[in-house]
Amino acid sequence: MSLRHRLVRPANWLRRRLRASEAAFVVLAIGIGGAAGALSVVQGAIARTLQHWFFALPGTSRLSAQPGLSLGTLIVLPIGGAVLALFTLATRARRRAMVDTVEANALHGGRMGIADSFVISGQTILSNGFGASVGLEAAYAQLGGAVASLTGGLLNLRRPDLRNLVGAGAGAAIAAAFGAPLAGAFYAFEIVIGAYTPSAIAPIAAATLSAVLVSQTLGAHPYVVEAASGAATETHHYIAYAALGATCAGIGIVLMRSVASLEQGVRRLRIPDWARPAIGGALLVPIALISPQVLSAGHGALHNDLMAGTSIRFIAMIFICKCLASIVSLGFGFRGGLFFASLFLGTLAGTLFATALTAVAGFQIIDPHNAAIVGMAALGVAVIGGPMTMAMLVLEATHDFGLTGAAIAASLVSSTIVRELFGYSFSTWRLHLRGETIKSARDVGWVKTLTAGRMMRGETRETPTTTTIAEFRRRFPLGSASKVVLIDGKTHYAGIVRTPDAYGEALDPAACVASVAVNTDAALKPDMDIKQVMTAFDASGADELAVLAADRTVLGVLSETYVRRRYAEELEKAQRELFGER
Repeated sequence: MSLRHRLVRPANWLRRRLRASEAAFVVLAIGIGGAAGALSVVQGAIARTLQHWFFALPGTSRLSAQPGLSLGTLIVLPIGGAVLALFTLATRARRRAMVDTVEANALHGGRMGIADSFVISGQTILSNGFGASVGLEAAYAQLGGAVASLTGGLLNLRRPDLRNLVGAGAGAAIAAAFGAPLAGAFYAFEIVIGAYTPSAIAPIAAATLSAVLVSQTLGAHPYVVEAASGAATETHHYIAYAALGATCAGIGIVLMRSVASLEQGVRRLRIPDWARPAIGGALLVPIALISPQVLSAGHGALHNDLMAGTSIRFIAMIFICKCLASIVSLGFGFRGGLFFASLFLGTLAGTLFATALTAVAGFQIIDPHNAAIVGMAALGVAVIGGPMTMAMLVLEATHDFGLTGAAIAASLVSSTIVRELFGYSFSTWRLHLRGETIKSARDVGWVKTLTAGRMMRGETRETPTTTTIAEFRRRFPLGSASKVVLIDGKTHYAGIVRTPDAYGEALDPAACVASVAVNTDAALKPDMDIKQVMTAFDASGADELAVLAADRTVLGVLSETYVRRRYAEELEKAQRELFGER
C-alpha cells in the first residue's frame, strides 16, 4: 500500500468523526486555540524585540511608555516605512487582494491563504516594530484564523464547521494577546463569525481557554488593561454614560472616515507605492517628538495614563496627537489596525468627557476612572464593533459587574449610532472602499456564488426579429413553448415573445413578431448575484429575463419562479447551518 493511501484512510476516518461528533470538533478547536496562542506570543515577541533594537528601549519597557525620544532615534520611523515598502514589493507576486478573517468568513466560507496571511502578519509586525501607530491584533487574528482554515481545509470540513473553526482560531489569538478568554470568545462570535451560533459555543470557548493557557505557559505578558474601578456605578450614571457612548460613536466615525480620506488623497497625489510608508514615517516624527505615547499601539501609554494622575491638558494633547498618528500611519500605507488604538483613545475620551461634565455641572457627576473604562469600550465598539466583546474585556479587566453594565449601555448606544449613520466597522469599511458590500462577517458568500450565469437555463430557442407572426405560429404552436427569445440581424438580444401573445385575433399574420416582444431593454448579466437578480425581476415585472453577454448575445434564460425557489432553499440551508444541525 502506498504512503498516500496510508494517509488517506486515517484522514477520512478523522473527517467522519469531526462531522459526527461535537466532542471531536471541540478537541480539534483546543488544538487550534493552542496553536493560535503560541503564534500570538511569537508575533508579539518579534515586534517588541524590533522596538527594543531600533529605539534602544530599557529592560521590558514599552515604546509608548517612554518619557521622550530624540530626533536621531525617531529617524527609525521613515527608515521603517522604506523597509516595509521593500517587503511589500518583494511579496507582491499575488495578483488578487489578500483576504483577512472577516472577509474569508463572509465571502469565502472560511477559506484563507496561508501565504497571504504570513505576508499580512509580516507587514503588520514591521509596521508596529518600527513604531508606526498601529496595533498587532490584526496579525494575531490573521494567523490564528489561517491556521484554522488550513487545518479545516485539509480535513475537508463543511462550510459552517470551517467558518466556526476560523472564528475559534481568530478569537483564541485575541484571547491570548489580552489574557481574556471571554473577550476572545465574543470577538469570534461578533467580529469573525457574525452571529452567536449554538454549535460554536463549546469549540470557541475551549479554543480561547487553550490559547490563554498556552500563552501563560510560554511566559507571555498579555495586554491586560489593568484598571481599578472608581466610585460605585449608580442608575442615574447610565444617562451620562449613554451620552459618552454617543460621543465615542462620533469620534469613531470621524476617525475611520479620516483614514479613508487621507488614503484616497495620497493616491490622488500619485505618490509611488514604495514611497508612501517612508513619507508617512517622516510625518510621524514631529508628532512623536511631542510625546512617544502616540507610537506603536499604545499599551504602555494606556497603562501609564490610567494609573497615574495625568493632567487634563496633557490628556487632550495626547488624544489629538494619537488620532493624527493613527490616521497618518494607516493613510500612508503602514499595515495594522485600530483595535488597541481605539481602546487607548477611548480611555482618553472618557476622561475628557467626565472632566467636561464636572466643569459644566460644578460637581463630579461620574468618576473619571470609570468614564475612562466605559469610554474605552464605547470607542472600541464604534471602530471595531462587538459590544459584548468590549463588555467582557471590561469585566475581565476590572471584575466590576456594575461598571460592566455601564460599559454595555454605552457600547450599545455607540454601536447603534455607528450602524445608523455609518454602517461599517473599520475592517468592513476598508472592504467597502475596495468595492465589497459586506457589513459584517455574517456568511453571504452563498449569495454571491448564486449568479445568473450559474442559475440560467441554457437553451433559448432564439428566433430572428424578422420572423412573421404566421411563421412564428407555425414554428411554435400553443403549448410547445411559453416564451421565445428574439435576436436581431447581428444575433443581439431583441426581447422576449410570450407565445400566447402571438395568437391574438387582432394581429396581422404578415407583421413581424417583434411587434409583440416585451422586455426589450430588461435583461440580466451573468455575474449578477441572486439578490441583484431578484431586484431586476421586481423592477421589470417580468416572469422571465434573458441573460446576456457583454456584447448582448444571449447566454440563457432565467425565470423568477426558479430564482425565488433557489433563494428560499439556500436561505433555509443557511439557517440550518447557523443553528448547528449537523
